[in-house]
Amino acid sequence: MTELITKLVQYLDYPFVRYALIAGVLIALCSSLLGVTLVLKRFSFIGDGLSHVAFGAMAIAAVLNLTNEMLLVLPVTVLSAILLLAGGKNRKIKGDAAIAMISVGSLAIGYLIMNLFSTSGNISGDVCSTLFGSTSILTLSKLDVWLCVILSVVVVAVFVLFYNKIFAVTFDESFAKATGTNAGAYNLLIAVIIAVIIVLAMNLVGSLLISALVIFPALSAMRVFKNFKAVTVCAAVFSVVCALLGILVSVLAGTPVGSTIVGVDMLGFAVFYIIGLIRRK
Repeated sequence: MTELITKLVQYLDYPFVRYALIAGVLIALCSSLLGVTLVLKRFSFIGDGLSHVAFGAMAIAAVLNLTNEMLLVLPVTVLSAILLLAGGKNRKIKGDAAIAMISVGSLAIGYLIMNLFSTSGNISGDVCSTLFGSTSILTLSKLDVWLCVILSVVVVAVFVLFYNKIFAVTFDESFAKATGTNAGAYNLLIAVIIAVIIVLAMNLVGSLLISALVIFPALSAMRVFKNFKAVTVCAAVFSVVCALLGILVSVLAGTPVGSTIVGVDMLGFAVFYIIGLIRRK
């Protein structure tokens, strides 16, 4: 045990490990805040759809040799979030169908572009890293970390400032409209925030595992608590702790960061599920 702690302290001396921990905690916190809302609105898979859009945009950015991929990935993902929201209100294209269309299309186009205009000799490795976030979180620069901090502060501030409106739109959109709340605008705000979170989380767990950061904390907290505020706070704490443990285990054991974090989330969900069963009995 002492040897393990000594090894961990040695790793923490490296800047890239500290950067990964800072970014991981902030991304996990932001994901959990909106995760409760998405789960309750039965719109959890928007994370999958937007993450695949971000993958396609990232492939285009790589082909164009952009120094900062986020300059292209972020606006494209935000625009897609707005289109998904509009698609969900269209009677001809329901919400789940719109997500499936954009998700599969973006993933296919992204992989096609990476093959046709390859700028790397290891396409499979690049695709695997983007999809599963194997090492990208450990190669963050100081600029990436600062950008993550700024966007995370904006996301948390927006959630806190509009908490009551988000709560109203989440539980009873019709009643919120009747009381004069512009439900459409707040749904749009939620979609844009989720898009920002998805882009941030790409470096942490990759595009295929992003939904885990959104869904597991919310579902775990709901096993134990029934109050919206209590569920949100519990989900945030759960997500941050799992992200910290996942990154530390990944660094020490040499396992992929994204998969390790999701594995810790699954174990945490199992623990909360058992606690929920015990409380009900």
